[in-house]
This record gives sequence, structure tokens and C-alpha cells, in this order.
Amino acid sequence: MRLNPLRTLPPRLVAPLIFALAAGLSILTAAWAAEVVERRSAAGVIEALSGAGHGWAEVSTDGLQVMLSGTAPTETARFRALSTAGAVVDPDRLIDAMDVTDAAAIAAPDFVIEILRNADGISLIGLVPEAADRAQIVAQLTNVAGTGSVTDMLEAASHPVPDGWKEAVEFGIEALAVLPRSKVSISATRISVTAISDSAAEKARIESELSRKAPRGLRLVLDISAPRPVITPFTLRFIIDQQSTRFDACSADSERARDRIIAAAVAAGASGKSACTIGLGVPTPDWAEAVTMGIAALKDLGAGSITYSDADISLIAADTVSQEAFDRVVGELESNLPEVFSLHAVLTPEPEAPSADTGIKEFSATLSEDGRLDLRGRLGGELSREAVESFARARFGGAKVYAAMRLDPEVPPGWPVRVLAALEAMGELSYGSVIVRPALIRITGVTGSTTASDAVARILSDKLGDAQQFDLNIRYDEKLDPLLGLPTDEECETELNQILAFAKINFEPGSAQIAIDAKDTLDKIADRMRDCADFPMEIAGHTDSQGREEMNLSLSQERAEAVIGALMSRRVLTGNLTAVGYGETVPIADNGTDEGREANRRIEFRLLRPASSEVAGEGEDQGEVTSEGGPAIVVEVQTPDGDTIRPRKRPEATD
Repeated sequence: MRLNPLRTLPPRLVAPLIFALAAGLSILTAAWAAEVVERRSAAGVIEALSGAGHGWAEVSTDGLQVMLSGTAPTETARFRALSTAGAVVDPDRLIDAMDVTDAAAIAAPDFVIEILRNADGISLIGLVPEAADRAQIVAQLTNVAGTGSVTDMLEAASHPVPDGWKEAVEFGIEALAVLPRSKVSISATRISVTAISDSAAEKARIESELSRKAPRGLRLVLDISAPRPVITPFTLRFIIDQQSTRFDACSADSERARDRIIAAAVAAGASGKSACTIGLGVPTPDWAEAVTMGIAALKDLGAGSITYSDADISLIAADTVSQEAFDRVVGELESNLPEVFSLHAVLTPEPEAPSADTGIKEFSATLSEDGRLDLRGRLGGELSREAVESFARARFGGAKVYAAMRLDPEVPPGWPVRVLAALEAMGELSYGSVIVRPALIRITGVTGSTTASDAVARILSDKLGDAQQFDLNIRYDEKLDPLLGLPTDEECETELNQILAFAKINFEPGSAQIAIDAKDTLDKIADRMRDCADFPMEIAGHTDSQGREEMNLSLSQERAEAVIGALMSRRVLTGNLTAVGYGETVPIADNGTDEGREANRRIEFRLLRPASSEVAGEGEDQGEVTSEGGPAIVVEVQTPDGDTIRPRKRPEATD
């Protein structure tokens, strides 16, 4: 018979043994349950963090506690990771052991402003430094927008303002102000401008102006497009005479049409480079076909001119052309021209000697290089003379018009219209002359515009009709082109000091009063400064060593300021000029002699360059500058350095 083990135990040990077994089972069950909870909690938190984009966070468990570790990129990311984990497990079970990346170790972001301007207003988006004056940027753009709106979508970051940021923003806003349809991208080192201009000439002017004004060290990228100009009337004029075979004006509606027209001109004998403006406003798609026919017809005649004004064609054969050849060529041209075109053909009669009683009916005008306009010749009556003089004074300046015209009631009909049209066309020239006769208008001159000949032909055709005969001899001179003739900053500095080398600016002894004999020098400087006003310059005043040093510093400062005042009175923009007096601290000659002291009493112009830029040759002799018609003159500019004594601050004025 088997015995129950419990019965063999003493009764007092049975109960404790049962409790011990139950406790062991409870502990094992609790350990297993805790391990399951740990695994599930860790898995749930890891899955939630990964789904929220916090893969940088590490998860570990210690019993029911869940520990989050790792390095968060920002304080915000750390907080979001903690919140994400708290949504999976009880937040009381979370232990935050996460670090945050040191903000000082984070590289500064790229600060960029994108500004878009159109007819509705201005919108800007991008990232700017918190320390930058964002309100001022918006205020400046509000002034530029005028009645348009300004949409501000800028964000800010607490990082230092990069070098060059302020200058780049100011220049970008300045560029936006002159471009009503544009996009400007601004960074501290680069500005990109994409815009649409009104014409090719406007495009060239804007590109030249922005390139000149761009801060040093800033990369400027320009993408300015110019739409094709609207040509009204659509004009072309081709001439064959004893001088040459050439275009006085040429218009085409496409590159293909232009190439066809120029090829026809070359076949007719034109040499050199022919310019033909591509524009809008062509009266018919058959323009190129009609023009090439007309040029070929003029070639067959041998001499004369053919003018197209929209769909009207005027063919004027020279007096050397026979009647038989004229009839044949004109008949063929009329038969083959596209239907929309109308041809008016004239065979110039052989010239007759003028009557000794009447003489030649003629009006002439001469525009000199200094702007003086001389009017001579015949007009029909007092009203005609008043009209011509009034127009000339309004167009060329009243003080520069000299009129010496006689009245002749027998001038041909329409004479005042011919004279006024010729004067209007003359306004396209820099200088030249006009001769108006009953059968011919002749305009000769020089211009700084590559399209002046086209403009003159267009004016005459529009005002007088395409059947009128006129002779144009207009020469382009790039030295007169306002877009090509602008000086560089270094050229401005050299030329201004060259003017002073020829004739210095003198002052009354011991005074800042400019002497009377300095008037011509100041006039020349003012004239040159009108093309140099965009460049920051220092006007430096210097004295000799006589007198107290402090007095000389003050006197030189006042003299430099007096020069700026004199230029301002001559309507020169002086915003980029800075007056600095150096007293006796920068001599260029021996103060022990009269000649040396005279040389040391001087005014100099010095180009202000950014401190970061290295300018070769500063403080050295600027070399020789040759004046036309005179010997080479050494223009010496002594550049102050860090040890140069600067003028002391003036005491505050007291009542």
C-alpha cells in the first residue's frame, strides 16, 4: 500500500509548502508576463517612431519602463518623438534619455529671397536672417509696387547675417524697381534677374546700368528678353546711286524674311553688313516676296530708290534711266506684285537750270556738335516761320536755335510740312544737316543709334508719303552711343584727376571759398560726373603744412565739402560723393618751398572700393594720362592708409 507523501509530513509543514509552491508559480507567471509586455511595448514604440519619421530614436526596456535614447536633430523633434511614444504606452513608463544636436554646430541655411513683380503687384518668398530688417524690405517693395499689392511669404532663421547680404538686397530691390515684369533671386553672393523689357535698346540700357551698379564681389546673372518692336509704318528703303548700294531702312517680320531680303540686296550689289530690324506690324505675309521683287527691279533699272511703307510702294528711277527700261521694269513689277501692294513709280526728269530770277527754293538746317541749330532758307509766310521756329526751339532747346529765314510766298504747296518733317527727322541725329528742296530732301549726319537711319526714313515716309524722294547719308559712331560710351569706374577716377591736373581748384587764402578762376574746371568736372555719378568716390581735400595741424584738417574738410556743394549747384547727383579732409598729412611735394606748398594744396578724386577687395597699385603712381593735343601728364593720387590722420569730429554747435 502506497503512502501519500503529504501524509508523511508533519501537519505543521504542509501549509507553508503549499504557499511556497503557489508563490513560485506566481513569480514565474509574472516574469513571463513582464517579458511579454516589454517586447510588445518596445515593438509598438519602435513601429510608431519609425512611422512618424523618428528613425534616429533608439528604444530599450527595463521591466515596464521604456527608455528613449539617441540624438534628436532639433528640440522640436525630441518633443515630437516623446509625444509619439506616449501615445503607445503610458507616459509615466517613459524615460527620456535623448540628446539634441548642438544648435551652434548646425550650418547656417542659405538665405535667399525670390521676388516676383507683375501688373498685380509684388510677391516675395524665401528665408531671411532674423537680424535683417524684414519690415524695411517690405516697405521698400511697397513703394516700388505703387498701387499694387505686396504679398509677404518670408520666413526667418536665427543665424548671423552673411557678409554682403544687405548690399545684395538693396541692389536687388533697385533692379526690381526698373523692371515692372521681372523675377529677382537674391542671395548674399549672387543675384539672378529674369525680366522682359520693352525693346532691344531698353534691354541694352538696363543690362549696362545694372552691370555698372552691381556691388563688387556679387555675381550678377541677367536674363532680360526684348519682345520684337512694333514697326509703324512697316518701312523699307533701298537705294542704288553713285555712292553705293544700300539700305536706308530695313524691316522684316521673321529671320527667314530678313535673310531673303538681305540676299536680294547683296545680289543687287550691296556690300558690307546690312542690318534689318525684325519686328511686328507687317501688313501681309507676302512682305519678303514683294521686297525682293522690288530690289530686283531696282537692280534692273541701275539707279534710283524703292521705298515700302506698309503696302504702299514708291519706285523712283534716276534721271539716267531710259523711258523704255523704266516702262519695261515697272510693267513687270506691277504684274507680279502680290495683290495687297500698290505701286507708284516715277522716272526722275533731267534737272533743269534754275531761273536767274527766282533761284532754287531751298530750306536748310545745320545741327552742330555743341547742339547749336542754324535755320536758313525760305518759308512761305509769317505763320510758317513761327511754326518752324517754335518746333525747333521745343525740340532742340530755345537758347540753341539761330533763325535766319526769309519769306517767299512762291514756295511750293506743302512746303511747311516738308520742313517740319525734315526737322523732326533731324532730331534722330547727334549732329548733321538737312536740305529741303521741292523734289528732294537730303539728310546728312552722325548718330549714336544703330537704328537712326530706319527712324529717319520712317518719319519722312509717314509724314510726306512714300512717293517723296529723299536722300539719307547717316553714319553711326559708336563713340556717341550712350550705351557704349559710358566710362568705367577706373576711367572716371582717372579722367576727373586728369582735369584737376590741367587746372586745379583754387580757394581763397585760408578759406573754403572757391576762387573765381576755378569755374571752368568745376564745369568740366560736372560734365564728366554726369556719367560717373553711380560710382562711390571720395573728394579728398589737402593743405600745406602752414598753420596748426588741427586747423588744416578742418579747412581741408570744408574745402572738400565746398566742392561737393559746387557740383550740386551744377545739377550733379552727389549722393555717392564723400568729402574727407586730410589736412597736411598726405603731402606730395616738399612743404619747404613755395612750389611744393602749392602742389600740396589740392583736391583729389578717389574711387571708394570695398575694404575686402584688393586693388592693385593703390598708393602708387597712377601712370601717365595723355591729353589730346598735349604732352603726357602724370596724375598722382596719394592714397591714405590706416596710419593717416583723419579729421577730428567737430564739436556740437551751442546756442
